[in-house]
Amino acid sequence: MAKLTGKQARAAKRAAANKLLADNRLAKHQYEILETLETGIELLGTEVKSIRSGQANLRDGFCLIRKGELQLHNVHISPHRHAGNYFNHDPLRTRKLLAHRKEIDKLKGKLEKKGLTLVPLNLHLKGSWIKLTIGLGKGRKLHDKRHEEKQKQVNREVKSALSNY
Repeated sequence: MAKLTGKQARAAKRAAANKLLADNRLAKHQYEILETLETGIELLGTEVKSIRSGQANLRDGFCLIRKGELQLHNVHISPHRHAGNYFNHDPLRTRKLLAHRKEIDKLKGKLEKKGLTLVPLNLHLKGSWIKLTIGLGKGRKLHDKRHEEKQKQVNREVKSALSNY
């Protein structure tokens, strides 16, 4: 095995520090994502351990703005296996999201005006911190989803034809 140079070692360390922990691919299919925001998330110790071991499910999650703060609802984080019942957490509890007041007010204005929704897109590591990316999305109708699938298929065919030519 070859030894990494200093530059390669730093790049590998940086890539390991920015690891994707959970992804909500269904949200990108059901919603047209107009804007994204990276937020912190208030977690308990056993939740952090569960998320790092890949035990989080963002599929049914959504975000609300209540009393001037962002809240994450209906995201399932499995209880940690190696902790007792007393120290473990409720899997579906409401979690507070950490964002600046200006960002929350900006999102609140857009949510009230346009009838949009906030959906969690992914959980990832940024250094040693767990971050959540939320997206401001507009729901797609069935015909929009079909049109999107058709467009993807056309792009695949064009790319395939160009690679053969």
